[in-house]
Order: sequence, then C-alpha cells, then structure tokens
Amino acid sequence: MPNPKHRFSKTRTAKRRTHYKIDAPTIVICSNCGTSVLYHRVCPECGYYKGRLAIEKSATA
Repeated sequence: MPNPKHRFSKTRTAKRRTHYKIDAPTIVICSNCGTSVLYHRVCPECGYYKGRLAIEKSATA
C-alpha cells in the first residue's frame, strides 16, 4: 500500500471537506388541505400531489 510522500496542509484538507452543507429540508404548504409537506412528496393528510389525487385516503379514524 503506497504512503503519501508529503503531508497535506490543513487548508487543503479543509478544502476537500467544504462541499458538504447541512440544509433544512424544504417545506411547502399543500394546495389542497393546507398542511405542511416536504417538497416533491405526496401530502400524507389528503393524498394530493401538485393539485391531483395521488393516493386514495380512507376516512377511518
């Protein structure tokens, strides 16, 4: 297994790690029922996505 000939500087090591950013997930308001939904997901409350019914939700509860 080869070993590095020279030591990597702290700056070079830090540059390699800078691409990772922690962002909060984007939350939008459902156009049908008005609840908060993760972006690009079907609404868990009503089953709608982009104004169209995607999943039939039963009225059991």
